[in-house]
Amino acid sequence: MADTATEVATEPHTGPVEFDVTEEQQELRAAVRRFCAEQSDGPAVRRHMESEHGHDPAVWARLGRELGVLGLAVPEELGGAGAGLVEQSIVVEELGAALLCGPVLGTIGLALPALVASSAGPLRDELVPSLVDGSRTAALAAPERAGLFDPHAITVGAVHAGDGWELTGVVPQVVDAAGADLLLVAASGPEGIALFAVPGAAEQVQTEPLTTLDLTRRQATVRMREAPARLLAGADEIDAVLGHAFYTASALLAAEQVGGAQHMLDVTVAYAKERLQFGRPIGSFQAVKHRLADMLVLVEHARSTAQHAAWALQTGSDDPFLATSIAQATCSEAYYRVAADAVQLHGGIGFTWEHEAHLYFKRAVTDAALLGGAEIHRDRIAAAVLDHVRATPGVPPVADGRA
Repeated sequence: MADTATEVATEPHTGPVEFDVTEEQQELRAAVRRFCAEQSDGPAVRRHMESEHGHDPAVWARLGRELGVLGLAVPEELGGAGAGLVEQSIVVEELGAALLCGPVLGTIGLALPALVASSAGPLRDELVPSLVDGSRTAALAAPERAGLFDPHAITVGAVHAGDGWELTGVVPQVVDAAGADLLLVAASGPEGIALFAVPGAAEQVQTEPLTTLDLTRRQATVRMREAPARLLAGADEIDAVLGHAFYTASALLAAEQVGGAQHMLDVTVAYAKERLQFGRPIGSFQAVKHRLADMLVLVEHARSTAQHAAWALQTGSDDPFLATSIAQATCSEAYYRVAADAVQLHGGIGFTWEHEAHLYFKRAVTDAALLGGAEIHRDRIAAAVLDHVRATPGVPPVADGRA
């Protein structure tokens, strides 16, 4: 589907253009799409998801060093491209369409934004470049509740140890933690909650892979016992750092969901043109046409909200709390419904292990639960629009990252 410019209307039939898809962005999309066609086709996805770490480190490194797309939203002084979140979301959308196995959410969506939002210093300058060039991967081990940092759920303690720190505790269900070279861990210390950098390969760190529905995106429980750590962000900035990280992750996850939904729509349309029943393509039947039209509307609606979320975060043109919740509420449901319809419209073959539809359906189901389901985000949107944002009764309030 062709990209369309998104507009925010301030008056009937008029209004400033929010952004146009530039020639450079179109070339970026085409380059990533070609790469994925070569490195993340169906057989490659199945091979990588069954490997030790769930992805091919060589492919991941090529994304960083050859294409330079892992750090598009990272400032140039830190080794990134100095572009923006809009460009990064274009890349992630294509990776989602190809179901590329790799630490997309853990490294690009969470760890890098947390590092970029942290105060300048030697530690940040040391860690970022290797994540940008793809030579190392990272994961964020910080509790969240539906896409917002939850300081009340901290399960790791930090104590001084010489010139550094030691962390002890358990963090469940950390996305992309298995095999990660770097863990960014939120822990409670004597000065309050802070963010620490922990070597993933340290003897005092154990990552226990979890069996999840989506085999293409690994999750693990992280256990630490006096693990060596270095302070990255103190109590005075952790809310802003993790707020930025989770907002960015929500926007990029929405883009990934759009990519997956678009691929399922494309595959289903192609199948409907080829599959014959009663001597006619099934796509000629009205019921199938209507179902495909509904899928198209869902994808285009989702794309608009995902693009707006990325643009809003990049420019500060809208409340990130509202923009990302709208994107997640829309894209999570759209991906799930499109993937489910794709399975059904493929008939018997859509339910087989050999067909790719079930892999996208499982990704859609899992993505919808990662940073809050559609219903939770709809409740937040309603509350925010009514200007009565409140915590759930009986549950401690959660910092939303807004000033």
